[in-house]
Amino acid sequence: MVLKTASSPSSSPVTITVSSSGGKETGSRSMGLTSPVPRASKSNNPNSPSPLGSRGNRRASSGGRYCSMSQDDPIPIEEINSEFVTYTVHIPPTPDHQSISTSQTSLNEEGKDGLKLKPERSFISGTIFTGGYNCVTRGHVIDGSLERPETLKSGLVCGMKGCDEKEIEGKCECGFKICGDCYLDCVASGGGHCPGCKEPYKDVSDDDEDDEVTSDSEEDDQALPLPSMRESKLDKRLSLVKSFKGPNHPPDFDHTRWLFETKGTYGYGNALWPKDGYGSGASGFENPPDFGERSKRPLTRKVGVSPAILSPYRLLIILRLVALGFFLTWRIRHPNRDAMWLWGMSITCELWFAFSWLLDQLPKLCPVNRITDLSVLKERFESPNLRNPKGRSDLPGIDVFVSTADPEKEPPLVTANTILSILAVDYPVEKVACYLSDDGGALLTFEALAETASFARVWVPFCRKHNIEPRNPEAYLGQKRDFLKNKVRLDFVRERRRVKREYDEFKVRINSLPESIRRRSDAYNAHEELRAKKTQMKMGGNLSDPIKVPKATWMSDGSHWPGTWASAQPDHSKGDHAGIIQAMLAPPNAEPVYGAEADGENLIDTREVDTRLPLLVYVSREKRPGYDHNKKAGAMNALVRTSAIMSNGPFILNLDCDHYIYNSLALREGMCFMLDRGGDRICYVQFPQRFEGIDPNDRYANHNTVFFDVSMRALDGLQGPMYVGTGCIFRRTALYGFSPPRATEHHGWFGRRKIKLLLRKPKVTKKAEDEIVLPINGEHNDDDDDDTDIESLLLPKRFGNSTSLVASIPVAEYQGRLLQDMQGMRNQGRPAGSLAVPREPLDAATVAEAISVISCFYEDKTEWGKRVGWIYGSVTEDVVTGYRMHNRGWRSVYCVTKRDAFRGTAPINLTDRLHQVLRWATGSVEIFFSRNNALFATRRMKFLQRVAYFNVGMYPFTSMFLLVYCILPAVSLFSGQFIVQALSVTFLIFLLAITITLCLLAILEIKWSGITLHDWWRNEQFWLIGGTSAHPAAVLQGLLKVIAGVDISFTLTSKSATPDDEEDEFAELYVVKWSFLMVPPITIMMVNSIAIAVAVARTMYSPFPDWSKLLGGVFFSFWVLCHLYPFVKGLMGRRGKVPTIVFVWSGLLSIIVSLLWVYINPPSGSKDYMKFKFP
Repeated sequence: MVLKTASSPSSSPVTITVSSSGGKETGSRSMGLTSPVPRASKSNNPNSPSPLGSRGNRRASSGGRYCSMSQDDPIPIEEINSEFVTYTVHIPPTPDHQSISTSQTSLNEEGKDGLKLKPERSFISGTIFTGGYNCVTRGHVIDGSLERPETLKSGLVCGMKGCDEKEIEGKCECGFKICGDCYLDCVASGGGHCPGCKEPYKDVSDDDEDDEVTSDSEEDDQALPLPSMRESKLDKRLSLVKSFKGPNHPPDFDHTRWLFETKGTYGYGNALWPKDGYGSGASGFENPPDFGERSKRPLTRKVGVSPAILSPYRLLIILRLVALGFFLTWRIRHPNRDAMWLWGMSITCELWFAFSWLLDQLPKLCPVNRITDLSVLKERFESPNLRNPKGRSDLPGIDVFVSTADPEKEPPLVTANTILSILAVDYPVEKVACYLSDDGGALLTFEALAETASFARVWVPFCRKHNIEPRNPEAYLGQKRDFLKNKVRLDFVRERRRVKREYDEFKVRINSLPESIRRRSDAYNAHEELRAKKTQMKMGGNLSDPIKVPKATWMSDGSHWPGTWASAQPDHSKGDHAGIIQAMLAPPNAEPVYGAEADGENLIDTREVDTRLPLLVYVSREKRPGYDHNKKAGAMNALVRTSAIMSNGPFILNLDCDHYIYNSLALREGMCFMLDRGGDRICYVQFPQRFEGIDPNDRYANHNTVFFDVSMRALDGLQGPMYVGTGCIFRRTALYGFSPPRATEHHGWFGRRKIKLLLRKPKVTKKAEDEIVLPINGEHNDDDDDDTDIESLLLPKRFGNSTSLVASIPVAEYQGRLLQDMQGMRNQGRPAGSLAVPREPLDAATVAEAISVISCFYEDKTEWGKRVGWIYGSVTEDVVTGYRMHNRGWRSVYCVTKRDAFRGTAPINLTDRLHQVLRWATGSVEIFFSRNNALFATRRMKFLQRVAYFNVGMYPFTSMFLLVYCILPAVSLFSGQFIVQALSVTFLIFLLAITITLCLLAILEIKWSGITLHDWWRNEQFWLIGGTSAHPAAVLQGLLKVIAGVDISFTLTSKSATPDDEEDEFAELYVVKWSFLMVPPITIMMVNSIAIAVAVARTMYSPFPDWSKLLGGVFFSFWVLCHLYPFVKGLMGRRGKVPTIVFVWSGLLSIIVSLLWVYINPPSGSKDYMKFKFP
């Protein structure tokens, strides 16, 4: 794509040359696309801020892509169109690509003869945009056969059969749509009855003329409802604010005209307020409306844990801490003189365990629960009011990110189901945009997404019509419960059967894509080889000479796939390919679009269902050799920049490809926290992770309920939980690295003294060096202009050289503000109804700009990954990103919904589970040895919150002491010694007190968190399994990286595919995959087992048996073996077969340990012949 820039706003238009893929060029044709200039810097609302807080006649340009002009310049009404730059796209016609619709929306268009034309695929959604390092940005027109056109009927059209005229509003309360001609026919021939509800129209009466005059005069005295602006033409006598929107956008509402035509008033208390009340109530007079009720009702409430549970819980923590103190003091003062080395190792481990338990328990002192009120959200943001007379949604936009990297380990069908659940979410369609990041650049993922977009036209209306839950087709259609429950529509069973049949065909198409792509590529490559041989023959070459034709991967329209090829080639491998952006579904209209009656083309009746689909975009960032692409964090940052230019939603939801939306109201639940009072200080809302496909016994604690339901609820009482990588709604400005509007610093002992900071109020506090404050319009004095200019000049250095990206920042901040009606917001909020306007159209130049921000070199010399976006440098980038936000003073919220918000899959195989834990633990070790250690946290974090983050980096080091402590029982049994001199009553009392308090704490945690005793015990078991296998390896890898600089690389965790009907759902559970991580726990298990047998035999045949030491050693060995029981079952597999290598390694290590022990402590009475000497 070649961009030619106009020298001035009034010069020739920008021309974008788009090359078509496939076919011969037979000519050229042009298509005009218009876009506001600059697109991201100008809001549809006149109250929105100007980019970067610009004032005066400041002008900006974006690398020659945009031309801007000041909003303050006086422009006559007839010259408003001069604000826009026309982009002319030249597309060579081919037999496969005839005229392409220029409509941005999917509404029916009227032809010259007044006939409705079928909607065609728009230019943006029918073109792949590619570009990157040292290559021109190009647009490849692809075949639009994947999207099947549907006969749609706009919500603004007459509902009478055979009539396509525009409706007139307010004729009947039932809302039946009827045009003026049909209304007159009904009055003349139908007796004045509404065709919808069969009730007589209010305007028609059988009384005499005098009664009609009386009724008309009474109606004139009452305030009428707000009319639509399309019912009447503009009157030149009325004042009208000049609009800066495009010609296709509806005009602003004119309050002056409404007051003049309807005898309305400015509100209660005005002199023109009707004496008999506003309307007629039951008693003839309606009480004045409570204008403050809507803004005062909270969207969320914090519900504390019952004091009957929390108070004893805190008391038990104190009692156990005191008991541990006395026990450790007694242990130190009573050493075992016979085995000082054994006593020394045991007391060292016990001191560390006490410290680790304290770090883990202290943050659990303040657990909270939260609930939301969705009815208040709907009333406040989706109800008609003076500023929003049509009742359009005033909710802010949300951009949903889905990340995938390898279609072989992450099946495309799983990703497709996740995308479908997002497209069908219960949130305003025009406010949702979904972005899929394909970090592998695979054609399989691309075509699977295209098939998903096609199937969504059937699945999404079906979900909306019948209120389907969950809206993942695989999960819904695979449920084993009664699907007729709570379904009242007569056509539900028939339409469900049709949709299920369509989904089965969809699965077949998805599963056959790999073979289809391979066959297609082989055919095209063979054709290319034949063509090369013919060319060689024409040139007179030797036919025996080999011809090198690259084995390319081909798209369905006969063009090369610009991403990764099956056989890696230069510019077409996983680490070397161009950036790709494809809008699979174009942005929807602002008005609802209703479908048609069920027929041969339409599977379901969608006449009463909104058939619009959210924006769906495929993104594959550019990758080149020599650049560090920073894995998932880099992919997420590329999506942040792309979405900022294309949709710029003020909030971002990120999901893994295997985590789908289980509760369609989840987004609304999260927005309740963001839009409630104090929500401007919330950086993200974290949802708990719930998993499917896990064995009923949860052998390896995959549900992880102790962490998600105990630890995270407790952290919610300490300024918020940590970010766990998926299922999280972010505030975009918080991801950009900006500080919150207000913060609290905690000084003194344990942060008891609080100091409140107003970070956006000038001249209150001195900003830190790394403080980035986003200014609010209307709050700057003249003295602060220079500081604001300097701040604006630094933004490109922080965010890159894309001025469109920089210009989108204040727009996103404005759209994410709270309403002005809320108490204390004043100038810092936005007016109600400011977001109830259509989005700006998406054009080719915008997508071209998005291509530039996903290039491999865009982040060079910027703060992306350092302060802006997801943070680089750690395997666990999620924890570090959340920590940085909390460190700047932001707060987070933990949202636990009654119905699970999201559900995903977890590795149920033992080896995969250990590798997953290894990756998490290695990231924690990296955090401990970096500047992200909580020891260096600012005072904006609470003391207990810092303790929690410090424990995140500390917990892997407990494994070193745990390894020693698990070997001590075996050593004690071999040597005949124990950690104490004798099993005295004092020792047993201390041990009993510590054990009882631990059990009571577990019971109370179960009470206030809602987990089960089985979940708690599985968590304890896997804590020891992971602590003796994955955690020591993580500590070793972390030390190697810090000391020797050895880089850490991990393989992607495989996602379980959807099992067939005849397959075992838990087949992966019984697969045994050898890993070196299994050696330490197997060795511990075998050594303890052998030690128990040796000690029992020795004691039984000893002339003076010491049963107390035997019981002590056997008890602790049995404690170790009980915790390792799930690990043993995992090694046995389905039929009890264990790989030979497991026995070889474990046997060798056990023999070595036994020989070393015999050499160090030989048995008493040994002869010289028992000693081994070298000759």
